[in-house]
Amino acid sequence: MESQNYKNHRKFYVPHHFIYLPLLLILEGIGIYKIWNDEQNQLLWILFSVIIFLILYLAIMVRQHYALGLQNRLVRLEFKQRYFEIFGLRSDDVEEKLSFGQISALRFAYDDEFKILLEKALKENISGDEIKKSIKKWRADLHRI
Repeated sequence: MESQNYKNHRKFYVPHHFIYLPLLLILEGIGIYKIWNDEQNQLLWILFSVIIFLILYLAIMVRQHYALGLQNRLVRLEFKQRYFEIFGLRSDDVEEKLSFGQISALRFAYDDEFKILLEKALKENISGDEIKKSIKKWRADLHRI
């Protein structure tokens, strides 16, 4: 398996991203095409297109909402645990000063870089993306949603 880094850390769920969503997009395209080319059943095709659009919208939003909400909670919990293990202190004050993007990015750094990048994030308020780009030795997270 290729080691994880900034360029390849995103993850896709094949049935959702490459089968279900494209199928819905194709059906939506057919519905829109038929609206303009089947005048006898135009109202039916409008209804079809609206329903497919709503299914597509819900499929994207609900999946993202639940999965990312849970993942975000776990990332915050992981940060708290890691901060405690490294510094022996509660992270509440530090966590309030960081954005979620910064907290999320810090998880890809090993402990030595974590300390340096955390300090840099607190002092210079660098973005999560800048934190990720600054990581020299990437700590892979292969269990993300």
